[in-house]
Amino acid sequence: MSKFIQILLSTRAGYGLTLLRIFVGIIFAAHGSQKLFGWFGGGGLAGTAQWMESIGLAPGTLMALLSGGTEFFGGLALIIGLLARPAALGLSFTLLVAIFSVHIHNGLFMANNGYEFALALLGGTLAVLIEGAGKLSFDRVIAR
Repeated sequence: MSKFIQILLSTRAGYGLTLLRIFVGIIFAAHGSQKLFGWFGGGGLAGTAQWMESIGLAPGTLMALLSGGTEFFGGLALIIGLLARPAALGLSFTLLVAIFSVHIHNGLFMANNGYEFALALLGGTLAVLIEGAGKLSFDRVIAR
């Protein structure tokens, strides 16, 4: 196995990060499914694209596909712990865009549509990016 693949899949983390990764992954997969498929009361691709255009993220359909796809498939990757670091990187970038394009002007707290929730999720994705997927992951199995 190449050195790059070994670094990508290795993990120093234990069971605690495994739990964090799974719960954060569930949240992202659900949010992505809202954007892509309209599940759980979401707007689907068309509704999300229209909203993205309205806040200045154009072209809306492309932005909806990129954010929804990253959230849905990145969330699934976190849940199973397969290519968790690349998924966490993509999700971290998506969160930074959300924080600075939607939430930052509303302050910290969620009650005002602030960046509190996105910041907490960013902490989770950065932990996975730094530490790896944890003990119970496909990454760990492959790295062995």
